Amino acid sequence: MAKLTSKARKSIPARDFAGPGRTYPIEDKAHAADAKARAKQQYNKGSISKATLARIDSKADKKLGKR
Repeated sequence: MAKLTSKARKSIPARDFAGPGRTYPIEDKAHAADAKARAKQQYNKGSISKATLARIDSKADKKLGKR
């Protein structure tokens, strides 16, 4: 997975983010898989809710072709 620079991140459309506030970019399959893993870590730490985790997983799964 290529490093995402701030300039590149700003150019990504809002629909290509899975989390609130333009968090968890999912512009490609590698980033979608990473978003799922990072969101699970944040859920386990108590930083995000189960509903937010479910929304991130759902959007990432669509990008990964799982739904």
